[in-house]
Amino acid sequence: MLTETTDYDALYHDFRWDIPARFNIASACCDRHADGTGRPALIYLDEDGTAQRTSFDDISEMSRRFANVLKADGLMHGDRVAVFLSQSLELPIAHLAAFRSGLVSVPLFTLFGEDALEFRLSNSGARAIVTDETGWEKLAKIRDRLPDLANIYLTGDRAPAGAKSFWSSLKSASAEFATVDTSADDPAIIIYTSGTTGNPKGALHAHRVLLGHLPNVEMVHGFLPKPDDVMWTPADWAWIGGLFDALFPAWYHAVPVVGYRARKFEPQMAMQLMADHGVRNVFLPPTALKLMRLADVRHPGVKLRSILTGGESLGGELLDWVRATFGIDAHEIYGQTECNLVVGNNADLFPIRPGSMGKATPGFDVRIVNEAGEELPRGQRGIIGVRQPNPCTMLEYWRNPEATAKKFAGAFLLTGDLGIQDEDDYFWYVSREDDVITTAGYRVGPSEIEHTLMKHPAVAMSAVVGIPDPIRTESINAWIVLRPGFAPGDALAREIQDFVKVQLAAHEYPRFVQFTESLPMGATGKVLRRELRKLG
Repeated sequence: MLTETTDYDALYHDFRWDIPARFNIASACCDRHADGTGRPALIYLDEDGTAQRTSFDDISEMSRRFANVLKADGLMHGDRVAVFLSQSLELPIAHLAAFRSGLVSVPLFTLFGEDALEFRLSNSGARAIVTDETGWEKLAKIRDRLPDLANIYLTGDRAPAGAKSFWSSLKSASAEFATVDTSADDPAIIIYTSGTTGNPKGALHAHRVLLGHLPNVEMVHGFLPKPDDVMWTPADWAWIGGLFDALFPAWYHAVPVVGYRARKFEPQMAMQLMADHGVRNVFLPPTALKLMRLADVRHPGVKLRSILTGGESLGGELLDWVRATFGIDAHEIYGQTECNLVVGNNADLFPIRPGSMGKATPGFDVRIVNEAGEELPRGQRGIIGVRQPNPCTMLEYWRNPEATAKKFAGAFLLTGDLGIQDEDDYFWYVSREDDVITTAGYRVGPSEIEHTLMKHPAVAMSAVVGIPDPIRTESINAWIVLRPGFAPGDALAREIQDFVKVQLAAHEYPRFVQFTESLPMGATGKVLRRELRKLG
């Protein structure tokens, strides 16, 4: 979409969207590269480091076969298919099969526990799910509460009663499948995001969302694609970052992607992976960069061309470390699940200012506005707003018209983030407008954690806040009022932490549990989280 230049002003002002009326992510990211030449698409690494290489030809065929499986099992246009997997070969096959079938995929994070999983599957009305044996163990406990879920496909060696083998079903299906002629505005994917009140919301995106990501990805990655580019991110492919900041934009440009299902991020392993597989382009969340700096890792075989990062400000010290370690600048971006990658950096286009998110991405009109969607003067703090329409914006919050309406004011989508735009067009992040917690690259809503805490027999009341953390940006801190008959103590705190890990998600458990006799509340009975944050 972008023409390489060193003139940001010309790049920005000359840009025009060219969104075709008919567009399908599967055709754009896979089929047009499946030309019979075996062009490499995925280099997937097993836990022992063995590399499995898969071409666009193979992925196109396998996703057509799985599309036939879904059709034979009764899924119809618009039905939802959940993908409950980590980075793997099966994950993109499932998504692409859904896209080419006119279905709607629903990525789910493998660390989700039973509560988180049940809500998202129930709310989306998913009729099918692809998962592995670990996912099956969680799913089996809640399946009787999911009447819409008719088909479960397991990627492992066994298929217990009530489930089907993903690979056996795929291999026995026909490879002939005519991809549905979808509109660019047809629904393609629901990605759930957490808010501060009520249940998580599902951002429903159209097929055009992929095209909406390309200008930023191309700009930040030094005008991707270039010869020998290879993409990798440790970010899970269950979120918009992993899927649309890395995997699918890379495949749109026929750039091979490295996949690896790491149990946790290990800095030395990351360096070795990048060296061994000629990785040139990475999306590294700030937490990963901080851990790498902490471990002081180096590897002479790492030859990166571009680094995309986002979710929090890196600051001058970390930016300097990246430059000294990799010989290039880390390019920060800004966006959110509802409308992603609207601001970014490229040191060849304009100087990087430590602490700034960068400038508006070509194709996006980003302003600082008030709650009514009215633009504020430069230098004044307000809500980061994105003028509509644009192809990156969600269609709606799934089955939540009230929340959808609140997301927009005047001509703008309101991100809910507070920021400042200076006289030189740089954007500076200030804070969230609400109480969302940013921890290790994830945005976590306190409400869902509080709901799970209330299910523990010892908890009478709870409030969850984020507290500063030098590595994770914020750690999750739970303030708890106990029921009569329970005494505070370390053992009970650990029990409550483990309870949240199992019931909700391993990345959403409170790292700190503090017991209190009461919680600060306003006149309406709302917990004043800002007062708890002051206490640390």
